[in-house]
Amino acid sequence: MREARGRWREAKPRDGGGPPADGSVRSLGALSSTDPLRHASSRRATCPVSLRETGEEKARDASIFLRTGIHGRIALCAAALILSAVATAASAGPADVYFERVLMGEANLRCHLFTPELASALGSAAAQARGAALRSGVTEAAVADVGQNARWRADQTPCGAPDLGVAAARVRAAFDGYAHLQSMTFPGDSADWRAQRSTAMRTMTWRLSQSARFGADRLVFGLAGRAGASGLITAASFADGAQPYAARLVVRDVARAPSPFIGGFSQAGRSGLAGRMPMRTATVAFAAEARDEADASLLPPGAASGVAFRFPRQAADALDGLDPREAVAIDFLFEGPGGETVRTAYIEVGDFAAGRAFLAADQR
Repeated sequence: MREARGRWREAKPRDGGGPPADGSVRSLGALSSTDPLRHASSRRATCPVSLRETGEEKARDASIFLRTGIHGRIALCAAALILSAVATAASAGPADVYFERVLMGEANLRCHLFTPELASALGSAAAQARGAALRSGVTEAAVADVGQNARWRADQTPCGAPDLGVAAARVRAAFDGYAHLQSMTFPGDSADWRAQRSTAMRTMTWRLSQSARFGADRLVFGLAGRAGASGLITAASFADGAQPYAARLVVRDVARAPSPFIGGFSQAGRSGLAGRMPMRTATVAFAAEARDEADASLLPPGAASGVAFRFPRQAADALDGLDPREAVAIDFLFEGPGGETVRTAYIEVGDFAAGRAFLAADQR
C-alpha cells in the first residue's frame, strides 16, 4: 500500500450486499504516525493468601482482606508477595506467571519503575501468560479474577517499599534483553504471529502478521504500516485473479457470547479453525474502511498481485480481548453474474494481544 494521493478508493456498496453507504467506508489516506515460592508459617500469619490458590480463591481472600480495614498489614502483605512473586518459579503454573506479571505491571503504572521499553516487554509477557493460562484449561472467569487480585495487591504496596525495589530490580534483570529484541515469533496451535519492531520510512511493512490459505487463495493479516505507524490490514491474492469489492472481519460478540466456542457446537461439522468460530448470530462484523492494490511488500510470498483492505482500530481492540484458542473470519465479497459471492479465510487469534503489546514501545 502506498500513500493515498487519490488512489485509495471507497469500497462501493452493491445492491443486496456490500459495505454500508453511510460514509463509514472511506479512503485510507496516509497512516499517521524464580526460587520456588515459600509460604512459611510466619508469612502465612501475615499473608494468608497463596500464589498457588485458584483464581476464585484469590478473589475471595482479597475480599476478606479488604473488609478487615487493617491497611498497614495489607501493605506489608502485598510487598512481601510482590517480592516472592518475581522470584524464580520454575514450578509455577501459567496462572501464577500471569499473576506475577500483571502485579508488576500494575505497580509500574503507579510507581514508574521501568522504562517504556521494559514496560512494553512486561505487558507483552503478561498477555502471553494469559494465553498460556487459558490454553492450560483455566477458565476465563478465573483468569480475570487472578488479574484483578494481582492489581489489587499491587495497589496496596507503597512505592517506597524496600521489597518493591528489590522485585523491580529482578524484573529489570529478567527482561532487559527481551526489551531490546527487534523481532519475535508468538507460536500458536495452528499458526504463528510474527512481530517486527523495525519499520521502513517509505515502504509499507508487516509489523505483526499471520499467513493463511483458504482454498487456492492466500493472504497475510495483521498490523502493517510505515515509519512506526500501523493499521489492521489484510493483503490477499486470489488464484483466479478475482477482485473483491469489500471485506469484513467477523469476530465473537463478547456481549452475546461471553465465552468462546472451543470444541463445542460452534460450527457443527466443521474442523480446524472454522470449528473455533461461534455461530454467526453470536458474532460482530467490522467492515473494511478502505481498499487498494496491495504493495508488493505486503503480498503473500510468491504472489504477483493482490488487494489490500484496512479495518478500523476497533477491530484490533476486539481481537485483543478474545481467547487465544478461538478464530476469527475474514469474508471477501465478490460481485458476479449470479449475485454476490463470499470467500472466507480463518485466522487463529493466538497471541495477537501479546504481539501488539510487544510493538507498543515503538509507538510511544
